[in-house]
Amino acid sequence: MANTSDMRSGLILKIDGSLYTVIEFGQNKTARAAAKVWAKLKGVDNNRTIEQTWNSGETIFPVRVEKKPYQFLYKDDSGYTFMDTETYEQISVQESMVDAPRFLKDGQEVSVLINTETDLPMGVELPDKITMRVTYSEPGVKGDTATRTLKPATIETGATVNVPLFVNEGELIRIHTKTGEYVERVKE
Repeated sequence: MANTSDMRSGLILKIDGSLYTVIEFGQNKTARAAAKVWAKLKGVDNNRTIEQTWNSGETIFPVRVEKKPYQFLYKDDSGYTFMDTETYEQISVQESMVDAPRFLKDGQEVSVLINTETDLPMGVELPDKITMRVTYSEPGVKGDTATRTLKPATIETGATVNVPLFVNEGELIRIHTKTGEYVERVKE
């Protein structure tokens, strides 16, 4: 059993039969009352976000989760299909389980979170930063690179990302998958 002192970001807890990921947590301590631990939680098996408070030292119920490397194969009516890179076993998950589906491209390596109690996939995480090729972008004007002005650019997956004016069509760029923001230009 674990208690509130084991709380950390990314921990997956079972609360009232549902699974939640700890996004943010902290401790409140007042002069006379006992310390309380609070957490902002995001649903793994539902789309709810809740806040929960426990007394310090209270028992919590974490779920053991394994991160396994998988490769994205394709998307069809049944969802997104991934292949285990070690056993070549395939799984299919719904779009809501993928953290940034607009940045998935064929053959891309991802991490699949698997609940060790049920051996079922709980979610798919892309790497923090990925490299993509710009397929369409308006050309930048020479000398207009001094400001931090952004323009829309379409990348190879069809998603649109705001990039600086100096980025042109055909170039490789690095994108932060959690925020969808441009990070840097990549040399080939």
